[in-house]
Amino acid sequence: MTFTLAFSPCPNDTFIFDALVNKKIDTEGIDFEVVLEDVQTLNQWALQSKIDFTKISYGVLPLILNNYQVLESGGALGKGVGPLLIANKELQIENNEIQSYPVVIPGENTTAHLLFSLAYPNVVNKKFMVFNEIEDYVLKNENTLGVIIHENRFTYQQKGLKKIIDLGSYWEQKTNSPIPLGGIVVNKRINKLLSKKVDSLIKKSLQFAFENYPLITHYVKLHSQEMEVAVMQQHIDLYVNNFSLGLGTSGQKAVLKLLDVYQQLHPEVEVDYKNIFLQPS
Repeated sequence: MTFTLAFSPCPNDTFIFDALVNKKIDTEGIDFEVVLEDVQTLNQWALQSKIDFTKISYGVLPLILNNYQVLESGGALGKGVGPLLIANKELQIENNEIQSYPVVIPGENTTAHLLFSLAYPNVVNKKFMVFNEIEDYVLKNENTLGVIIHENRFTYQQKGLKKIIDLGSYWEQKTNSPIPLGGIVVNKRINKLLSKKVDSLIKKSLQFAFENYPLITHYVKLHSQEMEVAVMQQHIDLYVNNFSLGLGTSGQKAVLKLLDVYQQLHPEVEVDYKNIFLQPS
């Protein structure tokens, strides 16, 4: 039995899924057709109900609840893990001036965009691009701000950029909740027993990775391209934690808080709060 499975090439995702997709654990007769893409592409595919099991930004979750449920395992949620708003080192800017500047953001449906919109709801001059192009774009366009995610948290300063605000910290202060960045969802066309089995396999895959950490496997290195091993480890340490093993009650509450914030920012969208989470076996 084969299902489509999509996640990003970032070290946190490849770390989690390596043992599963490369059969370092018993997959119990289940095979996967694996696709690795940037998270905004994955969000777009989820909007099209294209993939069976997929990583998504929680920012797109309100728009896909008719077709997907959130799994317990495999996601990224925590404290101190949010996106950063950055600018050129030389740019002098006050917080109340930010709405006057153009801002580049890693995808319209990303959690980063949602957190930015919570902090700066009046900014309208936005440009969306793939996350790993944002640093260079801000460097070349001195009066443009950027929202950065993933490994760029560890590289922006050495490139001559500075942090204006940690959007994750802003979220935590406003909501008193950990930050739901991305989750793994299952298409509702898959029956519940199989969905729960895959959920448990993702957890086993991550447990296998944790047991062998700090080993950075060939699979992780292959897809992180030119990232240094130390940066890969920072990336994994920041984004992979106990919430990745299982959301639990506190993780689910954080996701529901994000849906509430989305509803406040987008009152025209009716969020379906029924059966959001696939209950584990």
